[in-house]
Amino acid sequence: MRTLYYSPNSRSDTVVALARMLSADLEMREVTIARQDGSGSRDPANPHPEGKVPYLTDGEDAVRERGAIMLYLTDAYPDAGLGPLSGEAQRGAYLSWLFYYQGVMEPLLILKGANVSNPALTASLRDFDTMVERLAEPLRRGPWLLGDRFSAADMLCSSPFLWFADMTPADPAIRQWVERCGQRVRPDAK
Repeated sequence: MRTLYYSPNSRSDTVVALARMLSADLEMREVTIARQDGSGSRDPANPHPEGKVPYLTDGEDAVRERGAIMLYLTDAYPDAGLGPLSGEAQRGAYLSWLFYYQGVMEPLLILKGANVSNPALTASLRDFDTMVERLAEPLRRGPWLLGDRFSAADMLCSSPFLWFADMTPADPAIRQWVERCGQRVRPDAK
């Protein structure tokens, strides 16, 4: 049985929402985590090597990092249509957005929040404004990152803006997309 380790009000919320949308047959195990504000602590029941969430186990296999877990789950539950499968149209774009989030977006958002800049970082990751433009490009053509198809990539890439609304770029295409994603990911939110 697949088991998802999560903690409310954390990065794992996006994966919990995805599991709900997939109607995934998962055992859900809530664990505590050490929080940035100093609250919480590492839970001995959490098998993640760093005590973080989300963490997915599937028998002897384990998956960490949100993008990887989301890919694993959308491949495992294809009937929900939340991620193109290998050989389907837009698979490359889907994978690119999942990895772009992990490798570029999240680091740039953390660096911006920490007010850290360095020419070596800019040469590698580019800058926040470039990231905003990359994100806005497909959203100016269609409602979702994959055009007319909502996917787990939308869930992942919009997640920081759903948590930290003040970091949402001013670009209208992005703002409208974040609102649409919020309606899908948090249908009960006001």
